[in-house]
Amino acid sequence: MDVVLVLLGFTALVIGGEYLVRSSVALSFKLNISKMIIALTVVSFATSAPELIVSMQAALNGFSDISLGNVVGSNIANIGLVLGVTTIITSISIDRDFYFLNWPIMIVFSGVFYYFLYTGHVITSYEGLILLALLFIYLFILIRKVRGKTSIETEEVSDSLRGVSAFKIFIWLVIGGLGLYFGSVWLVDGAVSIAEDLGVSERVISITMVAIGTSVPELAASLIAAFKGEKAISLGNLIGSNIFNIGSVIGITSLIQPINMQSIEILTNDILWMIAFAFLILLLALLPKTHSIGRYKGFLIIIPYLVFIILSFKS
Repeated sequence: MDVVLVLLGFTALVIGGEYLVRSSVALSFKLNISKMIIALTVVSFATSAPELIVSMQAALNGFSDISLGNVVGSNIANIGLVLGVTTIITSISIDRDFYFLNWPIMIVFSGVFYYFLYTGHVITSYEGLILLALLFIYLFILIRKVRGKTSIETEEVSDSLRGVSAFKIFIWLVIGGLGLYFGSVWLVDGAVSIAEDLGVSERVISITMVAIGTSVPELAASLIAAFKGEKAISLGNLIGSNIFNIGSVIGITSLIQPINMQSIEILTNDILWMIAFAFLILLLALLPKTHSIGRYKGFLIIIPYLVFIILSFKS
């Protein structure tokens, strides 16, 4: 029954997240927000909503390790699972912004996140404000950088949503909100029960099962695109997702409820794995064939991820 609850939670989160993205984009068009701004801000925040709601639900219920593990595990899965599996099928190119903007900023966010946990074993509301402020600075830099460019990758912003009626937007918002709420409740309750049944901590379940579940929609979309010979994934989008997970999910959750670290392993093991994966993709980007991640590099990403999953359950 616990597994069914988790699966229902995943399904509701996927549906809720999809309708929230649709309604947010359609509403942004009605407010005459440019497509570029929608892609950089509205879509990024909306796609982080499932992780945000799950982390908030867990923190309010006293399972703060799920809040932290959800973010750390998702960031690891974005690189180890999504990037690793996808690049085994099709190679992706790496642009200049990866080296001089996105990757350094991801490391800054990871370092600040680690420092906040290290100094007090808690993410306070004040520290959450700092993370959110850093996120808005990052968004400001992105918007300034692309302003005036005639071509920007906005595949996730469909022009078909431009003419959606206000009534349909409202219905989509309701579906999205209900899906995210019930999905987060079912997922957190199911994850806690499974952890108790298996005799492992909520932390282990959150950095593995919960994190993989929230990464499955992005992985599935990438694989479908790769098999069709279309653009499968953007490394910049994955890095941006990791930045948003720390800045918005941890930032907003800590404003509502300070996130107390219950398991020291999050600090001494999990975040270090997250940072290690960040340095791994930098190393692979510099190896031949440079500025590209292809099949053999994909295996060099997915194998450490499998090791991470196995060691997590043995810890």
